[in-house]
Amino acid sequence: MGNREKDRGEPLDNKAQDPGWWEEQLALKDRALAAAAEGITIADARLPDLPLIYANSGFERLTGYYAESVIGKNCRFLQGPGTDPAAAEEIRRALREERDCVVEILNYRKDGVPFWNRLSITPVRDADHRLTHFIGVQSDITLRKNAEEALRRAKDELEAANRRMKMDLEMAARIQQAFLPPADLKLEGIRVAWTFQPCEELAGDTLNVVPLDGEHVGLYVLDVSGHGVGAALLSVTLNRWLSPLPAQSCLYGRRQDDPRSYAIAPPAYVAEQLNRQFPMDERTMQYFSLLYGVLELSTGEFRYVSAGHPPPIILPRREDPFLGEPGGLPVGLFPNSKYEECLVKLNPGDRVYLYSDGITETVNEDGKEWGAANMLAEIARQRTLPLDRSLEALLDRARDWHKLPTFSDDISVLCLEYEQSP
Repeated sequence: MGNREKDRGEPLDNKAQDPGWWEEQLALKDRALAAAAEGITIADARLPDLPLIYANSGFERLTGYYAESVIGKNCRFLQGPGTDPAAAEEIRRALREERDCVVEILNYRKDGVPFWNRLSITPVRDADHRLTHFIGVQSDITLRKNAEEALRRAKDELEAANRRMKMDLEMAARIQQAFLPPADLKLEGIRVAWTFQPCEELAGDTLNVVPLDGEHVGLYVLDVSGHGVGAALLSVTLNRWLSPLPAQSCLYGRRQDDPRSYAIAPPAYVAEQLNRQFPMDERTMQYFSLLYGVLELSTGEFRYVSAGHPPPIILPRREDPFLGEPGGLPVGLFPNSKYEECLVKLNPGDRVYLYSDGITETVNEDGKEWGAANMLAEIARQRTLPLDRSLEALLDRARDWHKLPTFSDDISVLCLEYEQSP
């Protein structure tokens, strides 16, 4: 113990004068280099083509080459057909400029198997600052590079899938909008205005105006529960069921006196037909609300049915607006639901507003809904405006209430103004 303490306290200058001590230090460095996990090589910068003069065991394990077989060679023998020329050029440039560099380069083992090598090159200079050697440290980063490549491929595949999905959604949205009334729709005896604003790419709402014959016009707004693709698919399907083609539509029924011809179906019958055809799916829990009415142009009688839907707003020409009668249950909840019709007699200049609950349930920053009362007041305030401009003003007030660029639910409003009998 005393001798060890004495040796530990011996000045370094005294040790340096002992040749045995230097030999021990050199042997220690050799053992450390040999035991390193990374490949370590030393190239002689004073000789042509920078030949290797040392390679440790880590290099042998990494590359499969024995040290004695690579001494005297330039380390470029590790390059192969997949090596990036830009990475190889960066190494050559650093060697010419006598500076250090770090590159990630694809190299090849003796058996031809490629591996990713993180190569660090450091110049070594003598006491006169002349370049004498380059030390290279090689680390196998193949697992990391493979993981990065797998992540990149997955990212590319995900982005491609997202692009395809976006294109599909845009196409589906165009198909959905194709079922809406024409922007320049003109019908004798009534004026019509409408707005359809999905809160997402696809909507669960839909609306339409359907000329049933020369004397009757059907109008509907429906709202499928939920949002997204599932709700949109059901709303498109319902558009087909509510089409003006008698053989494909539930808006008509076969005449009892002539089964080969069709008659306009009463609104309550339409709701009951849809309720039988579209029971709620327990997996998706989808159902829908519906407001469907038929206007007889010659009399101004508007017969409608509300199935779990907000009642229409009636605006008489010279009176205050009021809510129509509330209706029954949404479509699809119960198989035997019955629905009752309501009747409103319109006079020339009277207006009717059909809408989804997205507009009345629009909330402000305090979470308070706009509500039917505000909608009634705004409709009354804008009564002197043309029908289309009154609808724009109604939407503006709802946006002012919401104070956000987009609504949080689908917004659908369909309004008509009864002019006169044709």
